[in-house]
Amino acid sequence: MKKEENFSEWYNAVVEENNLTDKRYPVKGLNVWPPYGWKAMLLIDSKVREEFDSRGHDEVNFPLLIPEDQFQKEKDHIKGFDSQVYWVTKAGDNELDIKLLLRPTSETAMYPLFSTWIRSHADLPLRVYQIVNTFRYETKQTRAFIRVREIHFIEGHTCHATFQEAEGQIAEDLDIMRGIARALCLPFRIHTRPEWDKFPGAYYTKAIDTVLPDGRTLQIASIHQYRNNFSIPYDIYFEDEDGQRRPVFQTTYGLSERMLGAVVAVHGDDKGLIFPPPIAPIQVVVVPVLKKGESEIIDKAAAEVAARLVAAGIRTRLDSRDIRPGNKYYEWEGKGVPLRLEVGKREATDKFVTAVRRDSGKKQSIGTASLEKDVSELLDSIRENMLRIATEREKAAEHRVANLKEIGPGLNIIWWCGNETCGKTIDEKTGSSILGIPEWKTSGSGRCIVCANETEIEAVVSKPM
Repeated sequence: MKKEENFSEWYNAVVEENNLTDKRYPVKGLNVWPPYGWKAMLLIDSKVREEFDSRGHDEVNFPLLIPEDQFQKEKDHIKGFDSQVYWVTKAGDNELDIKLLLRPTSETAMYPLFSTWIRSHADLPLRVYQIVNTFRYETKQTRAFIRVREIHFIEGHTCHATFQEAEGQIAEDLDIMRGIARALCLPFRIHTRPEWDKFPGAYYTKAIDTVLPDGRTLQIASIHQYRNNFSIPYDIYFEDEDGQRRPVFQTTYGLSERMLGAVVAVHGDDKGLIFPPPIAPIQVVVVPVLKKGESEIIDKAAAEVAARLVAAGIRTRLDSRDIRPGNKYYEWEGKGVPLRLEVGKREATDKFVTAVRRDSGKKQSIGTASLEKDVSELLDSIRENMLRIATEREKAAEHRVANLKEIGPGLNIIWWCGNETCGKTIDEKTGSSILGIPEWKTSGSGRCIVCANETEIEAVVSKPM
């Protein structure tokens, strides 16, 4: 199936054919993680943990069930999630005194405890994160990793003494995102969402968007400045150095399995997946190319190559199955293994391997004397090339438009007066939405694309996935 001809069908086929997910579970939107897909997600989780832990965030794990009375304390939050909540009303035959809900996100689970953990300025900053499942009743058509009802979710929560410190945390979160995105070879844009599209209860929301091959955008993460919007209703106060009792300032940072969906969508091709080496379940596959009467020496050389790479910490699979090499090549290309090493009679005799890159298809010889070093450098080169290609594609999707008729796929840069009415008009007339205000700002001014009023606000419009 051609990716460019029907991206949506291509995406579904590639995900299912390569065993990243199994949608046959009998509850719609709750998918099974088979081993290959789960390994890829765990490797993304590992990168997330590395980024959080290195900056002093501690991992926690809160319960799945949230009491209704705690959920109702922040009215804007309630309004944003109420239609998506799964409720638990009975335990066996007994009606519950207080209804429980499956967490759609964990503010209302965590913050009653934060109010007991924080007492004085010495307890700040509080910086924690967790990797859990959340549940939201998604009413639109579900799509693996991108739009599901049980979500593999990563959420960071912080508390600070001042608004300025919370702002500094948001800047750090953006650095965390850059580290994660480098490992996934994903370019992204940062947009401050318009007021009507910010996270429920947030003071403002910064969204992390990436461009998909069909010109739509996918939000893969979001960072929220809460100010005191949650700390006051949840009684999260601290005593400052002067003995004054003050509410904390809070931020959150959310990521999900959408990151894996973005990896599939952005990097894959007509052959199947292309995994960035840092998160590839198998980084290298070693394939013996057997010749009649020479199998023993070839098998031995291939096994030695695989064993050395495993010992060097490179995720390696030796494919010694009794099937044609061409069938193996086809399968591992489909699964997106970044590097294939072929070992035939000539390679075994002359002590080298033939390396084939998944990103470009280029072949080269690697001597076994420097095997580990050369393979590691090749994997780094593949990662750099994948990020370069994806970045160039995203840059090509950006264009400035002067009127509504010009708005099309990709990132449409417009002048906007900032008025919600004009923002909603864009949506109604074009089917695309204002992603928000980009991090960069061009000097100068222009006229709003809808009302023609003079403005200095640039915005980005796109059709979200």
